[in-house]
Amino acid sequence: MVTGLLPRMPVERVPLEQAHGRVLAEDLPALVALPGFDNSAMDGYAARAAELAQLPARLPVADDIPAGRTDVRPLEPGTVQRIMTGAPLPTGADVVIPVEQTDARTDVVEIRSCPAVGTHLRRAGEDIAAGTVALAAGTPLGAAQLGLAAAVGHSELPVARRPRVLVLSTGSELVAPGAELLPGQIYESNSALLAAAVEDAGGTARRLHFVPDDVDQFLTTVRAELATADLLVTSGGVSAGAYEVVKDAFAGLGTVDFVKVAMQPGGPQGAGTVDGVPVVTLPGNPVSSFVSFEVFVRPALRRALGHASPDRLRAPATLTEPLRSPPGRRQFLRGRYDGGQVSQVGGPGSHLVAHLARANCLVVVPEDVTELPAGAAVDVVLIEGALQ
Repeated sequence: MVTGLLPRMPVERVPLEQAHGRVLAEDLPALVALPGFDNSAMDGYAARAAELAQLPARLPVADDIPAGRTDVRPLEPGTVQRIMTGAPLPTGADVVIPVEQTDARTDVVEIRSCPAVGTHLRRAGEDIAAGTVALAAGTPLGAAQLGLAAAVGHSELPVARRPRVLVLSTGSELVAPGAELLPGQIYESNSALLAAAVEDAGGTARRLHFVPDDVDQFLTTVRAELATADLLVTSGGVSAGAYEVVKDAFAGLGTVDFVKVAMQPGGPQGAGTVDGVPVVTLPGNPVSSFVSFEVFVRPALRRALGHASPDRLRAPATLTEPLRSPPGRRQFLRGRYDGGQVSQVGGPGSHLVAHLARANCLVVVPEDVTELPAGAAVDVVLIEGALQ
């Protein structure tokens, strides 16, 4: 349901240095071949192998070819040319003798051994031919991919625009971190948590702070901010009790559905649109909010960016201790994954933020499983601090 709300992001062109971590939106052709010309793979001497049948051999060094030289002369019979790694191969040469197999002289060099024809040469186009696809659409752009894009001649790349996500946490009990707390108040943490999760998923987050717990004021404030958002993510105000401002405000519009999901933590959820903008409403307890984001929102954001595999990496693991799980609910327990084993971090409570911060995975317990012994096999979702 959430995935269907958020469409693919439009394409924009950004400078190469700004494309790290983005997703390529179109196939990227190689503007040049790699290598672009026949060149040497070693420091040594460019030679004709046929002239080195009798070894050792002494041949005059007719020229020096450093990397970057553009006026390389053909190799004359009976001579060699000293050549550096990456330098253009002179016409007529069919082998490079490493300097270690010579006396390294620059006037007349003694060659003690000669490798086979074609050795230590890099042929033009052997890595990639000009005009072929260097990087396919949907490729995440890491260091190696950006290096290739630069090597084949691109200074700008077409990428999916990062989704603009408006993050809002509700609750009259919330106070900005650092302020003085009165009895019954707590520091607001969900917007910091969710904004960081949005950025980690590839989006850009903007936080909307301390919207009043009044339905009319809430709607007025939120609607004024939606024009520049691709997605609104809220936390809190969606349970079945009184004073649930998000649920009360959006339910009246008829465009947001509120449901109880058979998972723990994170049962109460909502999704839909407000003024045409996709909206996902998450529960207010921090762990519930985080797990719900991981399960529903993060894959949707990454799919909108064009990731072919939007989900977190999963790994099989064995439990270091037994666990229990409520029937009929898929449980996402916080865990610490190490070397194929996983131990539970804290209990299942959705308020245990300190335990969440020490976890590097979520242990997935299917809804039809209520008990698992130590040593049982489980599936874990790798999150913060784990391999991505």
